[in-house]
Amino acid sequence: QVQLVESGGGTVQAGDSLRLSCTASGGTFSSLVMAWFCQTPGKEREFVAVISGSGASATNVDSMKGRFTISRDNDKNTVYLQMNNLEPEDTAVYYCAAGGKFAVSAGSFTSWGHGTQVTVSS
Repeated sequence: QVQLVESGGGTVQAGDSLRLSCTASGGTFSSLVMAWFCQTPGKEREFVAVISGSGASATNVDSMKGRFTISRDNDKNTVYLQMNNLEPEDTAVYYCAAGGKFAVSAGSFTSWGHGTQVTVSS
């Protein structure tokens, strides 16, 4: 079973940047597809970005392209989400997920972190 621990969340102002990190243990990291999802109260968990095991393929949700970038360091067993020009609408709990399939649906991922809160004030 893969364990995931997120960090890097916090409270920032609109226009600021944050970098979320997620460190994995208990599996072969380079074989894992990694993703970020976000969730606000009363809503379903929503796809943010996904990256293949090698890092060669990555995609973001359309509304965040140009502002959010997913990357990974397989030597550190860590995936990142660089979040630039943050907007109040980005406020959510951000979750790291791991799985074996390059996908955008939450159901495709088998391991999840506990989440990190991102709050953006206007």
